[in-house]
Amino acid sequence: MNWDDTTDSPAPERLVGASADGEDQAVEAALRPKDLGEFIGQEKVREQLDLVLRAARARGATADHVLLSGAPGLGKTTLSMIIAAEMGAPIRITSGPAIQHAGDLAAILSSLQEGEVLFLDEIHRMSRPAEEMLYMAMEDFRVDVIVGKGPGATAIPLELPPFTLVGATTRAGLLPPPLRDRFGFTAHMEFYEPAELERVVHRSAHLLDVEIDTDGAAEIAGRSRGTPRIANRLLRRVRDYAQVKADGIVTREIAAAALAVYEVDARGLDRLDRAVLQALLKLFGGGPVGLSTLAVAVGEERETVEEVAEPFLVREGLLARTPRGRVATPAAWAHLGLTPPRSASAGNGQQDLFGG
Repeated sequence: MNWDDTTDSPAPERLVGASADGEDQAVEAALRPKDLGEFIGQEKVREQLDLVLRAARARGATADHVLLSGAPGLGKTTLSMIIAAEMGAPIRITSGPAIQHAGDLAAILSSLQEGEVLFLDEIHRMSRPAEEMLYMAMEDFRVDVIVGKGPGATAIPLELPPFTLVGATTRAGLLPPPLRDRFGFTAHMEFYEPAELERVVHRSAHLLDVEIDTDGAAEIAGRSRGTPRIANRLLRRVRDYAQVKADGIVTREIAAAALAVYEVDARGLDRLDRAVLQALLKLFGGGPVGLSTLAVAVGEERETVEEVAEPFLVREGLLARTPRGRVATPAAWAHLGLTPPRSASAGNGQQDLFGG
């Protein structure tokens, strides 16, 4: 149940995509945990954040600014809401792309109440003028509003009530150091282990009134790519299948049959992922092959292959990026049940880079 933001990739809608559509957002609102005790996974982050919030409450002070980084769907928005709930404060939600001018940010900051939590999603996509204004607001709780233009322009200081900024980003490396340094607490959200996702699936099934057994939950968790949002989406699709094709009870067999209909295999790969691997293995002997050539072979845009399919394939150890191009690993041959050619060594040609 820990899931959140959207991604800036030009990704098509996929059952195993980590971005949230309208249906996801509606369901997530009902499934989100309300406090740190309910939040599943991210043990270190929860422990550290709990200390930060308890200390702030004991001092009667506003909590430090918090930066949450990690892939989409891992729980950044959920944690921001929990921070507000734990501090007994209201929350204001906006995003970096929505703040294109310093005036947009000034309007938001000037309307904050004391202790309020401002959640800024995709903070790395905020405009540079607004970013520079945020430096002063975070550090001194003050902004300078420019009135007028040219030589007659005047900076009017505007005092702000103490507030807590919670920034979320999928690309922490794009944040400038001056902005990162102003966060008192920084946490990186990791992908979930299957056992943690099983707990997510069981809790969501209970809230959605879905009858599911342990094996059924494990089957869904194993195909969820380490992401709670995907686990919940797969659960809903399996629920539909169980209601139409079976007696409504989700077992391992029912879950496997349902996800086969939606072309999500036992490792969480979907049609696009398998198309990339099949092209790489069958057409190019496992590589190396250039990204553009691979995209043409798959019939997709270069950006779709690079930003949508490749990250998961690389993380699963099925594909590697090398200076000469993309290469398949032995695990990719095994997953598709194919026998690699004799020339395909464990390095898939990478030895040739060094004259081996």
